[in-house]
Amino acid sequence: MSSSNLVTVTSPEHFKELLSKDLNRVSVLNFWAPWADVCKPMNEVVASLAAKHPQLLFLSIEAEEQPDIAESFDIEAVPTFLLLRGHTLLSRHSGSVAPALTAAVESYSTPASSSSNPSNSSTTPLSSTSLSPQPPQSLEDKLTGLMNRAPVMLFMKGNPDAPQCGFSRQTVALLRGEGVQFGWFDIFSDQSVREGLKKHNDWPTFPQIIVKGELIGGLDILKELIASGEFAELTQGI
Repeated sequence: MSSSNLVTVTSPEHFKELLSKDLNRVSVLNFWAPWADVCKPMNEVVASLAAKHPQLLFLSIEAEEQPDIAESFDIEAVPTFLLLRGHTLLSRHSGSVAPALTAAVESYSTPASSSSNPSNSSTTPLSSTSLSPQPPQSLEDKLTGLMNRAPVMLFMKGNPDAPQCGFSRQTVALLRGEGVQFGWFDIFSDQSVREGLKKHNDWPTFPQIIVKGELIGGLDILKELIASGEFAELTQGI
């Protein structure tokens, strides 16, 4: 299914040009990746919505092919969908969220909705989690417990069978290629863990690979350790 208002973005300049043509028009940005299975059915949903709502602009953006655009919107997982009016963010959604995305698109699909600002759950990022404040020591205990939950722990975006970023996907493939059994934790499931690990391990990005309770690093360091044979030594007997 194709539509004249469904456009594949080819560069940051192309993206800016498309948005600038009509700053009152609502645009739906679809950040996706070809390796993420969950993106395939959502791409079909977007194509269907584009056909139903010709007055809106639907932009298909391959996140890892357009890193400047993805980084400018803090895209950390695919699929992620943004609704904009001009350059103003109206709504943000992550994951396989067809009903929420459809409801959001429909709420902005008529001229009457241009003055409205729906305040319902569909405008809330579905990947976020509301958390109660935790005492620092309680969080430290939690992080230490998670890091020691298995001899090899992977803190990643998504899960091993459905990673939500390319770096996590590559890390899972490397660990499986080494024949290493590993535990894992989806950092999107708990914001306190996600932010806490950055400080606890003094490591600002994910994935993070933990061996015997200690951080060894991220994807690049894992590649180096595997190439040198050090990773096999670290995990011997695990």
